Amino acid sequence: MEKFNQLTSVAAPMEIVNVDTDMIIPKQYLKTIKRTGLARGLFAEMRLNEDGTENPDFVLNKPAYRKAQILVAGDNFGCGSSREHAPWALLDFGIRCVISTSFADIFYNNCFKNGILPIRVTPEELDLLMDNARRGENARLTVDLEAQTITASDGEVVAFDIDAFRKHCLLNGLDDIGLTMEKSGEIVDYEARNADERPWV
Repeated sequence: MEKFNQLTSVAAPMEIVNVDTDMIIPKQYLKTIKRTGLARGLFAEMRLNEDGTENPDFVLNKPAYRKAQILVAGDNFGCGSSREHAPWALLDFGIRCVISTSFADIFYNNCFKNGILPIRVTPEELDLLMDNARRGENARLTVDLEAQTITASDGEVVAFDIDAFRKHCLLNGLDDIGLTMEKSGEIVDYEARNADERPWV
């Protein structure tokens, strides 16, 4: 998993509440367990017209936001079903951070396991960051995980809380397998002891 430390990017304003996982990645794109190639399905029903062409009114199709790595979104982002394809699609598109006042629990946890930083802020802070995001390519947000801050283009700083364990995992690029491999020496020692003490196993 790619490490997350500091990210400076244009932020796309997604002023929609209750963005569910079916909106993030519609069901017809769930036929694979690969984590790549899902960008084409991200927000497909809003991002694409019925003939497959891009909807020019959708925020991520606008020139200013095509390379946005941060989403500033409305309340309750990631609600709905528990599909892990939702963070996979966001990451495959290039989104590394989602900022909202609230997230669905399963989506929130899945983000951390896939290298995406979900940040909870107050409604007042969201308004400030949304206003910054609306300015397009002339404004950027800087997310500093180590310092636990978001800095707007005008210098305004928003502090955020994050669980220490999740912060450690993101800073070091550790998913569940990576966490296990941190203990590889102890695992090898255990297996050697177990082979001596229980040779019949």
